[in-house]
Amino acid sequence: MFDFDALTDAIARKTVLCVGDLMLDEFVYGEVSRVSPEAPAPVIAVQRSETNIGGAGNVARNVASLGGRCIFVGLVGDDDAGAQLKAALAKEAGIESVLVCDSTRPTTRKVRFVSEHFSTHMLRADWELARPAATETEQKLIDAILPLVPRADIVLLSDYAKGTLTARVIRNVIDAARKLGKAVIVDPKSLNFAVYRGATLLTPNRKEFAEATRSLADSTESIASAAQDAIQLADCEAILVTQSEHGMTLVPRQGEAIHVPAHPVKVRDVSGAGDTVAAVLAAVLAAEADWETALRMANAAAAVAVGKKGTASVTSAELRRKILPHAFLAAEEKIVSDGELDARLLEWRRQGLRIGFTNGCFDILHPGHVKLLTAARAACDRLIVGLNSDASVKRLKGEGRPVQNERARAEVLAALEAVDLVVIFEEDTPIRLISAIRPSVLVKGGDYTREQVVGHEIVEAHGGEVLLIDVLPGFSTTSLVDRARGGKA
Repeated sequence: MFDFDALTDAIARKTVLCVGDLMLDEFVYGEVSRVSPEAPAPVIAVQRSETNIGGAGNVARNVASLGGRCIFVGLVGDDDAGAQLKAALAKEAGIESVLVCDSTRPTTRKVRFVSEHFSTHMLRADWELARPAATETEQKLIDAILPLVPRADIVLLSDYAKGTLTARVIRNVIDAARKLGKAVIVDPKSLNFAVYRGATLLTPNRKEFAEATRSLADSTESIASAAQDAIQLADCEAILVTQSEHGMTLVPRQGEAIHVPAHPVKVRDVSGAGDTVAAVLAAVLAAEADWETALRMANAAAAVAVGKKGTASVTSAELRRKILPHAFLAAEEKIVSDGELDARLLEWRRQGLRIGFTNGCFDILHPGHVKLLTAARAACDRLIVGLNSDASVKRLKGEGRPVQNERARAEVLAALEAVDLVVIFEEDTPIRLISAIRPSVLVKGGDYTREQVVGHEIVEAHGGEVLLIDVLPGFSTTSLVDRARGGKA
């Protein structure tokens, strides 16, 4: 398992140059309850509409939403749709847009009419001129793109066959990137993969791949077999075939094919899912991750994207929840600050729950700790553990302690089912925490007397009780540390 947090930190330091077909996506939502008397067509009673940056612009949005930086180059017409896109891109943090205007062609615009109740696309209306940009516009695009290549860590071409990525633009960009040693990812539309010769990775969907390779592409084996010829034709390092609910298959030039199944998810809208996949692949590979990591991240991102309505972008936080194990995320949520503690206490008290509290350094968790925490949880409905900070442990235990830092100790505690919350405190005693929590039960080990338990008078004054748990003989952190360091057992 890769380190998700380290990877997202690396992505935040990377820049993706994205070039491709920009479009304005509009979604008109409403209810369909009758058929028109004028023709056999459904009537949609419009309730609301949304306008989004679509096409390659949505790729740029996804790069930025993951925390990366994106330089975006696209083509617009001299019209209202183009003006809307310029204004929308200017508001997007993390995106630097360079838009070439061609007054002889319209800005690509797609309007989708969607049944709100059934989440079904009823009709799509397109305004576009799906032909290669004129020679003059083509040169403007090349002149705009090439000076930007040195600033990027990776280049991404998002081809929707609307005219921005002409054969000449593609060739100039790939050659410039290769000359500088930069990887190029292509989300292709042309079925002639030779057009993208020299790219690092092609990401066709299954239908596109099957048509381009004249293969069935109905299994990992058939995709792997057909991909080898396509890799030679495109002189690329790998091909990734997206297969919707059947997952994704990546075939590298060298090595075995890697297949990952799709995450089980309720599909609400597939619009823009391919954009999300391309953006995540670019961001992750820019951060120097391996093929399998990039594949798994992209697969998880696709699952998040199709669970949203409209042209969706995926955030790093959403991807984190999809990638990391539930138990890990649940444990993370247990480690709270004082402010978060207040909110939890308020909710638990509203529910009439019995709140327990115990505390300690918990430097090296051992069976004695587990027994104490399990018994403490059995005596209450919710157990809060106060954890001494690193500075506090050092003052109490001396130099060389703690063995593990406070975050590591908190994460180990939070992973225990018996523990509901962990709060780190800086003081030598938890008296401040106990005063704030006012627990119904205060738990300590049986090596203490009631009078020695810090905060007993506060708890008892509020009608609570002090519970002493028999210690498990033969276990103590100090003896474990001494033993590990070669001292006496």
